[in-house]
Amino acid sequence: MVWVPLRAARTDRRGLPRAPRHRCTNMSWEWLMGWSWSLDGLRDFIATGIQSFRDCDATALAAVACLLVLFVWYCYHVGREQPRAYVTVNALMQGADANGLQNGYVYCHSPECVRCTHNDGLNQKLYHNLQEYAKRYSWSGMGRIHKGIREQGRYLNSRPSIQKPEVFFLPDLPTMPYFSRDAQKHDVELLERNFQTILCEFETLYKAFSNCSLPQGWKMNSTPSGEWFTFYLVNQGMCVPRNCRKCPRTYRLLGSLRTCIGNNVFGNACISMLSPGTVIAEHYGPTNIRIRCHLGLKTPSNCELVVGGEPQCWAEGRCLLFDDSFLHTAFHEGWTTDALGLYQGPKYKEGSIPVPGTARTHTSLVLPAVSGPPEEGPRVVFMVDLWHPNVAAAERQALDFIFAPGR
Repeated sequence: MVWVPLRAARTDRRGLPRAPRHRCTNMSWEWLMGWSWSLDGLRDFIATGIQSFRDCDATALAAVACLLVLFVWYCYHVGREQPRAYVTVNALMQGADANGLQNGYVYCHSPECVRCTHNDGLNQKLYHNLQEYAKRYSWSGMGRIHKGIREQGRYLNSRPSIQKPEVFFLPDLPTMPYFSRDAQKHDVELLERNFQTILCEFETLYKAFSNCSLPQGWKMNSTPSGEWFTFYLVNQGMCVPRNCRKCPRTYRLLGSLRTCIGNNVFGNACISMLSPGTVIAEHYGPTNIRIRCHLGLKTPSNCELVVGGEPQCWAEGRCLLFDDSFLHTAFHEGWTTDALGLYQGPKYKEGSIPVPGTARTHTSLVLPAVSGPPEEGPRVVFMVDLWHPNVAAAERQALDFIFAPGR
């Protein structure tokens, strides 16, 4: 006979006998068989799970370790499926500054730029982005976007000359040059209620124009005549931090707008200023998925916006909504000053610069020097891009993904 010493029973810190490990397995099987989908069952499930973790630390830790391994594998798998990095819109804009501006828009002609590429490569790129979105989320509600990308070339080439977006056309959207205030009623009313706030911040910025150099943060756009300045808070979906710090209340206001486009390259928010005698050449916007909102800050006489051949005038403290994928232009025929500081009217020769959208032209209006009205000055609006009211929420999410800055 061989005498074998018995192992002492394991005890916990309080000196009580510790439950054997097979007890954990039996306990787990019992509550798995008896558990039901009810609040009481859920409570028992949580309580039993906590007790199992206390009694069977090795098993619980193994389960947690397995979950962590699965999570790391999932992150690695998703990371490998990321599309290749494209040149960011801001980088393209910086590279395009040397090439100049046309009609106030950047045309860099780079194959990597969503806004400036007009060939089959763009359609392939957009379709790749749409497939990536559908793989991550769903194809549900993507019918119009898929149709638009598939037949983009035909849409852009066959559109009438009055409306011809330069980059992306979403089919089956109601088209009209101007929209009523009810199209985006909440955001329109919010902007108008904050008119004085935006105006005060603009007047602070405008004081920097007292010297001759272009103030920091402002950009000058090319125009046939006059001067067109813009001060961007959001430029092609990218926030401009230095400018936003100069207009903190206006920037915070953008976050309160329900339909502001702030996550793709078609979204902009800026202060736009036209000096007297300025004419913006006729041009088209890049897409029809947005409507452009102008809140009048300073609106002298003889200023007009012409969209699709229909003229409209701005009003201080009021919003004007229009579809900038239509052919449009703007001009400020206000009074200017000569070298002696005397006011003069428009100086265009007869027939040299027609007023777009109308049958009239400037007709040799070199007026005698007189004292002009004191309220004359630059035309100033706060411009922000809002979603077209007929673009569905699922489509907005997909378009933000497809046209995200840097994609």
